[in-house]
Amino acid sequence: MAGESLEWARTFGLVDSSQRVHRLERADAAGLAGRACPDGSVEGLRLLTDLISWLFVMDDACDEDGLGADPVRLGPAISTLLDVLDRCGDPDVVPPAVGPLGDALHDLCRRTRLRDQAGLLLRFVSQMREYLLALLWEAGNRERRRVPEVAEYVQLRRHIGGVHPCLTLTDLASTRPSGPTQRADPGLVALDLLAVDLVCWCNDLFSYGKESQTDPDAHNLVTVIAQDSDADEVTSLRSAAHRFNQGLATYLDAEEALRAAGGDGIRDALAARRNWVRATYDWSVVAARYA
Repeated sequence: MAGESLEWARTFGLVDSSQRVHRLERADAAGLAGRACPDGSVEGLRLLTDLISWLFVMDDACDEDGLGADPVRLGPAISTLLDVLDRCGDPDVVPPAVGPLGDALHDLCRRTRLRDQAGLLLRFVSQMREYLLALLWEAGNRERRRVPEVAEYVQLRRHIGGVHPCLTLTDLASTRPSGPTQRADPGLVALDLLAVDLVCWCNDLFSYGKESQTDPDAHNLVTVIAQDSDADEVTSLRSAAHRFNQGLATYLDAEEALRAAGGDGIRDALAARRNWVRATYDWSVVAARYA
């Protein structure tokens, strides 16, 4: 799966140098996807792996290649990608030449559309749109060297993390996907937010060491807490870890309530979300991406 996804990235020009190939290999998108969706179909797991690879490439373009610190450069790129999303992967509409990121994003939408789940396609497109628009908020902060307040950060981090569309493609890959009724359950909607927060905060804790080697990234829970409470690094790390642990306890209580009240459909959805939380932790422990 890892080799196939890397070849997909090469085909669309997402990685065009040995440095970028190495960077994507170290990210181990297939390892994360396999942990998060261990029972998924081969086709669905390929799609999820390719989405994670796309998100890693976009993240690296913003964080390490400078695109995300320049709203003037990022704005037109986001506009082009939004135009791709507006086409919803329609195979009968030939998109204009939009570059590697746009071409690969169209392919992700096209393959999602082929699964013949209109609700999940629209959900995926909407979530990717929210992800892209949140990147503009991030770029504006970087340009002004602004550290957001905790509440603002927590809200926007849910979108910048790209976890929502990953959960959608995980549902799509499942051999027993939940139906529209289960996905619209207010309890499951709330649990999704908790799961997304946990995945993002876990990522922040594991990536902080790498990010803080030069200039601490303003878009990390540890940095945000440090400014908000005027605390030192060690105290802020402990506070971020405590926030994660509290969130996990809340998540487990909410999960148990849904499990007790729901049927098999909701239990499969709960397993998918629990897998993502655990997968993120396990993958982060071994991933060379944060070394």
